[in-house]
Amino acid sequence: MTGRALILVENLSVPADRRVWQECMTLRDHGWDVEVICPQGDDRDTDPEAVVDGVHIQRYPLDAATGGPAGYLREYGQALWRTYRATRNVRRRGPIDVVHLCNPPDLFFVIALVLKLGGTRVIFDQHDLIPELYLSRFRPKRDALYWAMRLVEFLTYRTADVVVSTNESYRELAVRRGRVRPERTFTVRSAPAGERFHEVPVEPALRQGKKHLLAYLGVMGPQDGVDYAVRALAHLRAEHRDDWHAVFMGNGDALDDVRALAHSMGLADCTTFTGWTNTPDILRYLSTASVGLAPDPRNPLNDLSTMNKIVEYMAMGIPVVSFDLRESRVSADEAAVYASDNSEEEFAGLISELLDDPERRRRMGEIGRDRVTGPLSWKQSEQALVAAYDLAHRAHRPRTR
Repeated sequence: MTGRALILVENLSVPADRRVWQECMTLRDHGWDVEVICPQGDDRDTDPEAVVDGVHIQRYPLDAATGGPAGYLREYGQALWRTYRATRNVRRRGPIDVVHLCNPPDLFFVIALVLKLGGTRVIFDQHDLIPELYLSRFRPKRDALYWAMRLVEFLTYRTADVVVSTNESYRELAVRRGRVRPERTFTVRSAPAGERFHEVPVEPALRQGKKHLLAYLGVMGPQDGVDYAVRALAHLRAEHRDDWHAVFMGNGDALDDVRALAHSMGLADCTTFTGWTNTPDILRYLSTASVGLAPDPRNPLNDLSTMNKIVEYMAMGIPVVSFDLRESRVSADEAAVYASDNSEEEFAGLISELLDDPERRRRMGEIGRDRVTGPLSWKQSEQALVAAYDLAHRAHRPRTR
């Protein structure tokens, strides 16, 4: 049983959002008519409207947040209004069977409530824990704004007919904190696309004359710990180890700060910050890298979150150095080594140990590949996604106009 699905995204443009795009492709391949509303990208996904591989995408301009929580309230308010206007246009073309809400923010339930009046079913795809993101990024304790976010999250849970979670930790919270019935929750893990992540010939020149290349790939926000990685590299160099060069691929509102930190710690000559880069360059760097860096520190958000960078390193056969996080262990298992207590010095020591042991790096790389092509593959996740849609769609069909 299929129909028309509308996916609402705010955090990234599409198809740049790799998880959302995989979901779009899976739904399309199972007969769904898929439409997406999302923001425009800065240097990609810039067209206001596009049809990509059969998926109709509407994009709106969005002023990214700067500063503290007030900046995000402005961004999210703007996104909510523009998404609502675009949703009305989609609705005029015909009934929507399922609306698929991707957070952040946890505000799209307002639009979903309007659509439910016409019989649309609601799937909440929880990418992040917004209350925990607030604690990890802005406040160390639970203040009034934290509890307001908990309320908005709860309203989203209660609006949804089905909840899709990126891992079991999130799914447990949906049941416990959101009071969602377990049979209406599904775990749909993010997984690297096999056609996107594959090895290409090693390019020694990317090591900048050094023996090893260390690689970071991902968003660079305050909660992502790139500053921890930079300080760990300073520890590594202080131990008179300089046989490495490090590349940081990605962007975010912490990029300028971490680049300045690297310069101030005397690491400008052994670090490269590429910003967002294209897939061919990502493959070139990751195929040459000896170690993948996952410096996300333990905090209320990260301990329960699945890090895309880790499974992407694993897909490329790269051993990972991570802090000791619950869900990072679930993802990587023995494909990673884990520094305790957010210790940058221990993180540096683990990098050094791996650089000195090529056989161990090879074994860990094999373990990682086996996991992302087996239990962590998208093939496993797409079965859960299709089941979630089947359950939502079976329950009710929308009325025509």
